[in-house]
Amino acid sequence: MKIKTRRPGIIGPAILFTVVAGICYAQSGWLGKKIGSGGKDLNAVYFADSKRGWVGGDGGFFSHTDDGGQTWIADRIGTDRNINDVHFTSKEVGFVLAGASIYSTVDGGRTWREIRTFNPEGATAELYSLRFNGKKRGWVVGSASHGDDVVNSIFAFTKNGGDTWEVLQAPTRRELIHIDFVDDKHGWIVGAGGTIMHTDDAGETWTTQKSGTENTIFHVDFRNEHHGWVVGERGTILLTDDGGQTWFPVKSPVRSTLLSVQFINNDDGWIVGRGGVILRSEDGGRTWVQQESTTKQNLYALFFEKKSGWVVGSDGLILKYEK
Repeated sequence: MKIKTRRPGIIGPAILFTVVAGICYAQSGWLGKKIGSGGKDLNAVYFADSKRGWVGGDGGFFSHTDDGGQTWIADRIGTDRNINDVHFTSKEVGFVLAGASIYSTVDGGRTWREIRTFNPEGATAELYSLRFNGKKRGWVVGSASHGDDVVNSIFAFTKNGGDTWEVLQAPTRRELIHIDFVDDKHGWIVGAGGTIMHTDDAGETWTTQKSGTENTIFHVDFRNEHHGWVVGERGTILLTDDGGQTWFPVKSPVRSTLLSVQFINNDDGWIVGRGGVILRSEDGGRTWVQQESTTKQNLYALFFEKKSGWVVGSDGLILKYEK
């Protein structure tokens, strides 16, 4: 994902139209196309299964597919703020983060409604990541800014499936960018200045872990309560095998900013980032090899569902990978 310029949102009527998509290139298992986003960057991608998926991007651009990405239908969910995250907790229930607002669906994405907007006093909120650690318990993280300066983090919790949200005080005032849970109890949050936070009691308490870096960390992925990886600025890759009590730096083949990481099993993992960077590991993240992506476009988000993977990036770019 990318940290965005904040812009006020507006509410508009819902419309549907077919997105024109053209094949651009294919290389090493990755098939690329650009969808008709009007030149807008795509920042978020989520697939519920091999057929149904969603992408979101700048200016409130939002689109879904029912055929595994062969065709895309654009939806207006009622915002022109930048969409930073899409996440579903079941086949019917899903959430979108756009600017300072949370949108939800209870009918598999056919209709969306705004359920909460954050208005920190004297600042503008930007929400980046949402995850649930149970059917009703969920978390959202982001930042509060005054102009171009981040003045505080956004850290909020729901215990009723998103109907109401309680704003909490995080252990840091720095920008919080991504959150991941592996089960009901164990979760991690990463952000600016090398921030890593951890809970092992379902979020009752959060403690700061020592990352060993001041670089901004953009994404975290854990396979279980012990094994996890984070990525960030200047080619930063860190791994842990003890739940984050210790984080080890891993040599990266690039110095580009890395924005998303996901492991599909204990050995095979992927990283994407700026400048068209795609990295792959086959040894649990101890070593990484750069893949030929045939693009220099920034790649902001990555999502794997079983054997298929998707990457989204600048100017409506979508890459699909199949084994």
